[in-house]
Order: sequence, then C-alpha cells, then structure tokens
Amino acid sequence: MEEKQYRHMGVSLEQAEALIKQYLPKGGVPEEWVGLPEALGRRIAKDYLSPISQPPFPRSPLDGYAVRSADIQGASLAHPAILKVIEEVDAGGYPSSALSQGEAVRIMTGAPIPQGADCIVKQEETDYGEQKVEIYREHSAYDNYCYQGEDFKRGDCLVKKGTCITSVEMGLLAGMGYEKALVFRRPKVAVFATGDELTEPGESLLPGKIYNSNMYLLMGRIREMGGEVALWGIIPDQEKEAAMVLKEALPKVDLVVTTGGVSVGKRDIIHGALELLGAEKIFWKVRVKPGTPTVFSVAEKTPIISLSGNPFGAMANLELLVCPALYAMQGESASLSRRREAVLEDDFPKRGKVRRLVRGTYREGRVWLPQGPHSSGVISSMRGCNCLLDIPPGSGGLSKGEKVQVILMLGMEAGIWN
Repeated sequence: MEEKQYRHMGVSLEQAEALIKQYLPKGGVPEEWVGLPEALGRRIAKDYLSPISQPPFPRSPLDGYAVRSADIQGASLAHPAILKVIEEVDAGGYPSSALSQGEAVRIMTGAPIPQGADCIVKQEETDYGEQKVEIYREHSAYDNYCYQGEDFKRGDCLVKKGTCITSVEMGLLAGMGYEKALVFRRPKVAVFATGDELTEPGESLLPGKIYNSNMYLLMGRIREMGGEVALWGIIPDQEKEAAMVLKEALPKVDLVVTTGGVSVGKRDIIHGALELLGAEKIFWKVRVKPGTPTVFSVAEKTPIISLSGNPFGAMANLELLVCPALYAMQGESASLSRRREAVLEDDFPKRGKVRRLVRGTYREGRVWLPQGPHSSGVISSMRGCNCLLDIPPGSGGLSKGEKVQVILMLGMEAGIWN
C-alpha cells in the first residue's frame, strides 16, 4: 500500500477526530417532530423554553387549611385559634374569593392557595372543622407554602439543544405543555465486518472460523449513541466485492463503519476497495495502540471510518472517533475533553513506546483495571469498564497509587456499566 495515497499518515487521536468532523454532514442530520412517548433516547434539536411557570400558581403541599399566619399566632391545644371556613378548594379547583381576617379555606394537596393566605396548617393540627375550624398550632408566614414557579419559571430554558432525552426531560417537556419534540433524526449507519474467517452467530463453526463478534459489538455501541444501524453484514476478503457492497450502502446512510482489513497484509482489502470506489483517502494510521491502522475516507460525500479487526482496537477507536461523530451529527459536542485525573488502583507494568489506551473502571477519582488479559483480541475483560486510560508514549509502566489520565466513555460520565 502506497502511503502517499493518503492525505495524512500517522495522525494523533485529536487530529483524527478533527478531520472526521470536517467531513460530517453540515448542520448534522435532519430534524423531525416526534410525540413525547417516542422522544425517549433522542437528541433534542432546539432549546426548549417554558411558556409557563410551574406550578402556575402558589399551591398547597398538603391537606389542611389555608390561613393568614397573623390570625393563628399563639394558637395551641389549650388555646386554639378559631377561624371561619369560607369554602373548600380541591386539586383542579380554584378559590372563588380572597381570604380576609379571621377566615380559613379548607384545601387539598396541589390546590391553589387563595389570595390573602400565607401559610397552610396541616389538618392533623386542627379539629377538622367544616363551618369553623380550631387551629392548635401557630405558624410563620409561608410555612407549608409552595410558591408559583417553585419548579421552574416562565422563560427558563429547561432542555437545551443536543440533550439526550431521558425520562426527566420527557417529564419537563410535558410539564411545560409540549406534546411533541423536535429531535434530530437518528444517524443512519452501515456496519460491515471484513474477513473470510467470520461466521454469523447461530451457524455451525467450521475449522478455522470464528464468530462475528466485532460487528455486534459495534452495532450495539452505535445504537447506544443514538445511531440507527440501517445496514450490516460480512464482507469477504475480496476488494471488488467489498467495493460493490460499500458503493451500494453509501447513498442509504450518513456514515459507514467497517472493521478489519485495514493493515498491510494480503487480505487487508479495505485500501484496494476504497481505490476502486474512487474514495478520497483522508488518513491512515493513528498514533495510538491499539487501533493504529484506522482508516478514514470519504466516498460520494459519505464518511467511511474503517477500524481495526482486533476487538479492543475496534472498540477503542469507535469510542474516541465514531461516537463523537454520532454526537456531532445530533447537535452535541463531544470530544477528547471528557477527561478525568484518577489514582490508579492496580499496577500496569507494560512499557510502551507509543500512546496506549487501556480499559478501566473509573469511580470517584479512582480507576481500576479489569482482571484478566489486556490483549487487543479480548472482549471479556471489557465488561464493567467505563473509561480508557490514556497512557502517554514512552511510559515505563504504571504502579498502583500513580495519578493517571482517563477518558470517560460517552454516556458513562455519571455512572458505569454493570
């Protein structure tokens, strides 16, 4: 493979991410309206400001009586304050008049507090009177009082553009009165694994074959990041057939992701396939292990990110290059800035001449390494991981207690995989 065919050779992770973002669809993927029940997990396409305050009126947090605090000063069981009950207001109702001196309103949880009242007395602190009520405890102004706009105020921006809609955002949108949400369409992604050795799960495993785990690893993570896997499959180790499969996929998707076939062996057919496609070859090789031979190209205005065939190499660069691209297409900025400093809780004696990524689990300023092998071909030790240790080139190995830099996996900033 002639390296001069690529515009850039041996770029850093930061350079690779920046180059990929240059070729993403301008303005991201199109927007679409969806009903709130369908909005979960989607990314919002505009800022949502509240047209109302919540609650829209002062309301009672409990069942009891709305009164003027001045009318019940000194009230006790021995010397109750006796007030005239002028009406009852239930949740969903509204007071018919303002409260005057010596008056009370029987009120239920969530009901509007009448004008003139400045506190709520629990019904347990009264005789439950209907016409008149005895109050057995004094209160200060605004005791048991929920203010108008206590949750949010009119004009507050409660859901920002690019936010992933969780159950909380769904509740906020509903609380503001929105029945629909403008969201980014899910980026359509084609995922292909290359290799004559691959067999689909469920089929008999013949001698020399392995199951196609990489494709499903990538598909799952892409879906977690809001992508829609529109096409997928296995590409045999034939350049012409690979080019045909990719050409057919290009007009149907926003992004193509492949795994395998990117190194320099006889069966590394991605380079030749891209040549046959007439693709613009942006970069080959990233200065990091694992995942060094990553390729980025563009054909028919569709970005193609070709990852290593080693599972952890594919996963690491998927995390640091593909996932930020998916976020960017949905209006969210995500980059290598999701960093934390952490104290290493395990030894990592392996030396390295180049920048190295190591799987780990980060929590509250500490990071643990999984038990078992750290080989690029191992998937099992990825379980429970939520970060990548970013070990600089020339490291002589790391010891327990050292401070290290970690990059949190997207979506894992507030928690970990279990």
